[in-house]
Amino acid sequence: DPDSVVLCVLATDEEDEGDIALQIHFTLIQAFCCDNDIHILRVSGMQRLAAILGEPEPGSEPRDLHCLLVTNPHTDAWKSQGLAEVASYCAESRDRN
Repeated sequence: DPDSVVLCVLATDEEDEGDIALQIHFTLIQAFCCDNDIHILRVSGMQRLAAILGEPEPGSEPRDLHCLLVTNPHTDAWKSQGLAEVASYCAESRDRN
């Protein structure tokens, strides 16, 4: 449900730079996000992102952290001060791009 997505995080590591399939995947995700007014945040360092998110539960499937969707089920998605700051950062960065 694109209406509940407030942020898309696309993460890569240096070794992912040459992965054509991943780059095509990212292009399609970015197009979807742009069409649905979803902010996109590109980050490097999936290992660091994994450390921030914490270890998965033992016995669970391995996580693919290349694309994370931050969702908020509330109708007013920007009530959270943290999400509002991220949205502001994304808007400012997009204006400078």
